Amino acid sequence: MDSARPPDDEHLSAWLDGELDAAAAAAVDAWLREHPEDAARVRLWAADRDALRARFAPVADEPLPEAWRRRLTAPAAAPGPAARRRLPLALAAGLLLAGGVLGGLLGAGAVWSSPALQVALQARGWTRPSPLAWTHRAAVAHAVYAPEVRHPVEVNVAQGSAAEQRAQEEHLARWLSKRLGMAVRLFDLRAQGFELVGGRLLPDAAGPSAQLMYQNSAGQRVTVYLRRPEAGAATAFRYQRDGELGLFYWTEDGFGCALVGNLPKERLLALAQAVYKQAEGGIVPAPAGGASQPAS
Repeated sequence: MDSARPPDDEHLSAWLDGELDAAAAAAVDAWLREHPEDAARVRLWAADRDALRARFAPVADEPLPEAWRRRLTAPAAAPGPAARRRLPLALAAGLLLAGGVLGGLLGAGAVWSSPALQVALQARGWTRPSPLAWTHRAAVAHAVYAPEVRHPVEVNVAQGSAAEQRAQEEHLARWLSKRLGMAVRLFDLRAQGFELVGGRLLPDAAGPSAQLMYQNSAGQRVTVYLRRPEAGAATAFRYQRDGELGLFYWTEDGFGCALVGNLPKERLLALAQAVYKQAEGGIVPAPAGGASQPAS
């Protein structure tokens, strides 16, 4: 790779997977140190890859279905002219099927990095995958920023005197509210043992989103992902797993929220209920699809 030129996605993906030689890897290292935007993008790829590996790794240990095994081991007749013409497209479709899982495991966008494969897939009517669900973006953002030691947030509210911390909290709330176009509240989770660290602005599918980060005395962190939901979005209070992370999420009038963390479901629920109660004026949701109950 020419060190004067930016690495393309193929080089970045190869660097992430340890597939470059020492000189090429050193060139990418130097580029990422000088270009934090690309470094953040690669960290998102790594978090996405790790989450997909955690979710789909057991599939690799499953036995091959008997019907597939028979087809693979059966003698095959020589293909005719028509079959030979269809073979490249069949191979491309097979690559896409495998890439749906393996491409995600090896690096974001790997299936679409080959121009020849793009042409073959588009000839069959395939297009690039749609943007990931917002709850997955919330999980990826948590996986990227929760481990950060020096720069976990853009606006830190846990440093300085009490007056300085209050000023930073007011600044953070005003800034995020203005950028998201909705009132952003800094939730108080001290009763649950978590102090606000700060927050940052993030990209969402069609505009900005925000992340608030909280930490307890043991150094465990949870994040609250805030966004403006699309019209007609489901409003139910739900729980889901994304790799090693758990999420409680919901949407209300003009407000979408996901609480994310690597904690037992019961502990996450207590935190999510505290956030929901503060956001929704005294209504505490029941777990995973149950009816909401008035706060005591």
